[in-house]
Amino acid sequence: MVIALDVMGGDVPVHSPVEAAVKAATDFNQEILLVGDRDQVVSELAQHSYPQKLIEVFHSSETVGMDESPALSLRQKKDSSIRVAVNLLQEGKVDAVVSAGNTGASMATAKFVLKLISDIERPAIATLMPSTNRNNPFVLLDIGANIDCKPSYLFQFGLMGDAYARTVLNLENPRVALLNNGEEEGKGNQIVQDAFKLLERSTLNFVGNIEGKAMFQDQVDIVVCDGFVGNIALKVAEGTFDFVRSVLKQEVQASWMARLGYLAMRGPFKSLKDRADYSEVGGAPLLGINGVVIICHGNSKPHTIRNAIRHARQCAELNLNDVISREVSENLNLIQEGSENLSE
Repeated sequence: MVIALDVMGGDVPVHSPVEAAVKAATDFNQEILLVGDRDQVVSELAQHSYPQKLIEVFHSSETVGMDESPALSLRQKKDSSIRVAVNLLQEGKVDAVVSAGNTGASMATAKFVLKLISDIERPAIATLMPSTNRNNPFVLLDIGANIDCKPSYLFQFGLMGDAYARTVLNLENPRVALLNNGEEEGKGNQIVQDAFKLLERSTLNFVGNIEGKAMFQDQVDIVVCDGFVGNIALKVAEGTFDFVRSVLKQEVQASWMARLGYLAMRGPFKSLKDRADYSEVGGAPLLGINGVVIICHGNSKPHTIRNAIRHARQCAELNLNDVISREVSENLNLIQEGSENLSE
């Protein structure tokens, strides 16, 4: 199994991805194809000791900046690192792609080159979030791929999230909920209410609406929302974790009694970090396309990208897309009904 890594994307291109690749190759015995400017990549690799049989370089001559238009980059930069990496996946030369580059460009390129799974109308970006149950994180999607959604899109996100939870989290009957401003059935705008009706008639274990404050209480396994709401929910959660960590650090340094207490609580604090730190998850899969593409934060550190490479291998090994296709086929009548209602 070979993972293609876009080394030219992200806030710290080349350096962070190459260090991550070295860690992944060493820690997981993983074959990795580094896609980017050969001279820069080879120069960076020379700074590391690594298993040379596991890491190769594939040259690309162009880079998509973090602030570039995804549509323009797709049309004008056909030899960009993300385009070349996704082309390699489409050609069957690699098994998955990981990128910390421009999210819009990664999504647009994957959708254009790999195409969508049959009967899926829009891809969605999913991520794992911590819950009060140490061993049971939940799936949140969409976290940014689709700002404006139709009821049928949200329904399909539920199907894809269910497939992801069954495959990656090994859950037999995941609980699916709609993120809403109240638990009652009639809450939310018309789009969310219509999505509710589709979800409750599906084969999914749909448990209704859930409020943001309840997401982390181990009440559900998949939380469905549009990309605008999902991205805000994700960033608020990440910011809250950073806030708590900063406050704890300030308080620990405030007195010798606090420092003494920290020594006694160091184990639980480390456990909290391991469970809540978003860098431990790695990347977020782009669900609904014909291939495994993992998207990372632009500011991802090498450790985070290393974990994303592991996540990409896991999704590819478990044939995630086959499970999504099966979920879709079992609910095809509802998908078609939702799409037809929107066209009337």
